Amino acid sequence: MTLQEINELNERFATASPEEVLAYFLPLYNDRIALASSLGLEDQVLTAMITKIKPDARIFTIDTGRLFPESYLLIDRTNEKYDIKIEVYSPEHTGVENYVKENGINAFYQSIELRKACCHCRKLEPLKRALSTVDVWICGLRASQAVTRTGIQIVEWDANNGLIKVNPLARWSEEDVWQYIRTNRVPYNKLHDKGFPSIGCQPCTRAIEPGEDIRAGRWWWEDPEHKECGLHKR
Repeated sequence: MTLQEINELNERFATASPEEVLAYFLPLYNDRIALASSLGLEDQVLTAMITKIKPDARIFTIDTGRLFPESYLLIDRTNEKYDIKIEVYSPEHTGVENYVKENGINAFYQSIELRKACCHCRKLEPLKRALSTVDVWICGLRASQAVTRTGIQIVEWDANNGLIKVNPLARWSEEDVWQYIRTNRVPYNKLHDKGFPSIGCQPCTRAIEPGEDIRAGRWWWEDPEHKECGLHKR
């Protein structure tokens, strides 16, 4: 897809609802499009929307091996609610084993480089395998989530993976997300009720204090501009 085509689509969807964006892309790409779900609030909203539009649409998630128990329970609850089977991709074991052997089980606390290396073997490697099966990936990114995401568009070209990236909720606020969840009774991770607005791997996620940025609990020992794992490298 050319830059001109992407710009034209962004103009087309400038005032469109997320459902309208999904209704355009899902039938067009069929089994070559998938939602990459982190099991977060936004991706749960997209799961609910997608299953209404195309019940057999592909949805996958990455099991890093270090998720919260509540996250694993949410996979089952979501599958049951929408009568689907979320595809679960796991890391290639030798990469994880080599990382731990060379650096230690919790080396990610020591430096940004070691943290990103852990993210690479546990998240990016299985993501690459998942994305090799699609031409378009749907993400739950919102521009107001973090300083690293303020410039996202509804439709983007992901040069790192050679794919079209669709962010239907790019213009939504956190309030919009919660309203949809409550109205449509969307299952969500119960840790959100305990001060966890953003949930990743258990060792790298903490609850936040009132008034803190919603991403403050992710890799809290790092500066905000570094708080990405590489999945959404810009």
